[in-house]
Amino acid sequence: MRISTVTMYEQGVSAMNRQQADFTQVGQQIASWKSVVNPSDDPRAASRAVGVSQSLAVNEQQESSRTSARNSLSQEESVLNSVSDAIGSAKSLVVQAGNGTLSDADRESLASDLEGAYETLIGLGNTTDGNGTYLFSGYQDNAKAFSRTDGGDGVDTISYEGDQGVKKQKIDAERSMNTSDTGSDVFMKFSSGSEYIAEAGEDNTGNMTFSGPDVVDPQADRYGEAFTINFSVDGDDITYEAYDDDGNTVDVPYEEGKSITSNGVRLTLEGKPEDGDSLTVTPGGDMNEQQASLFKTIGDTINALRQPVETDADQAALDNTLSTASRKLDASLDNVLTTRASVGARMNELDALDDVGGNREIAYEQTRSDLVDLDYNSAISDYMLSQVGLQASQKSFADIQQMSLFQYLN
Repeated sequence: MRISTVTMYEQGVSAMNRQQADFTQVGQQIASWKSVVNPSDDPRAASRAVGVSQSLAVNEQQESSRTSARNSLSQEESVLNSVSDAIGSAKSLVVQAGNGTLSDADRESLASDLEGAYETLIGLGNTTDGNGTYLFSGYQDNAKAFSRTDGGDGVDTISYEGDQGVKKQKIDAERSMNTSDTGSDVFMKFSSGSEYIAEAGEDNTGNMTFSGPDVVDPQADRYGEAFTINFSVDGDDITYEAYDDDGNTVDVPYEEGKSITSNGVRLTLEGKPEDGDSLTVTPGGDMNEQQASLFKTIGDTINALRQPVETDADQAALDNTLSTASRKLDASLDNVLTTRASVGARMNELDALDDVGGNREIAYEQTRSDLVDLDYNSAISDYMLSQVGLQASQKSFADIQQMSLFQYLN
């Protein structure tokens, strides 16, 4: 069989092209440190590598979200720590104000100190982050959480202007986390299960004071319900309304210094009430925002301290205000500490998810490496073999070119 010169040339060039392609491919692999440079090199591995890369990108995004959430929670935790300190300072001043030897001037000085704590708390309630976003305004990022209205002769009235929206951030595939708390929940709420709090009626005129309330019978039929004790005075006869075992209101003779028990809660009363005086006893967790407002508690105390004490009734009103304020400040502090504990728990969860995300990233990286990364030693060996094969095909082509009878006819 005869083989034409064109055929030999074509076969030689084809062989050199194949060797050149193999040599170039191995060179690209070595240069990129990848065994799959183009999807055509290994379609299955390339496809799986794309999926793994997407999973890595999602994992990185979730890591970024956790960092953002941690920054928000860290700032809130710092503010809550300052709020706790301010409440502690206010409680100390309230206890100090209960000293019966203080003069009006002394109480005015304490009121000024308490007003400093009051202003500090307002400032903390309106804290912003580095972007000018208010921490405690809910979704109302650009609005102050708390506004103030001129209180006339007293301290300003503070109102919550944010909403009840709680910001959330997706921090893992199946987990979204609250990254903030509303100002109403932090500054105007008591935790469920808070102690009972007693408040004297605003129109009381007697010199009666109270201590407590203390829980004595949590199994009582009406335990956990708010109630009001109303006093009636007819000459020397003083009675008050209370609930009997059947839940009916009955008139009970009042004896100074003797405890009063109703709904499983006991109060000890001193002094004498006037007709129409009252006491309201409410579980802390049932109090509305107005009753539980930290700002109102301190504001009412400041106003009370600035009132001159001239009669026994004035002293009783002050003592009752301080007693109520002390209970409310304790309940406010418990609520802030509960919120702070929640923030800490969320930050701990972020740390745990970071560990999980880090392990997941390592696994993804290893999977992608197994699919597309290069075995460098094997690649060098293939590179040398390809180079030898290319050189051999070039030498063969050159030798074949010399295989012609015309060279021997000279």
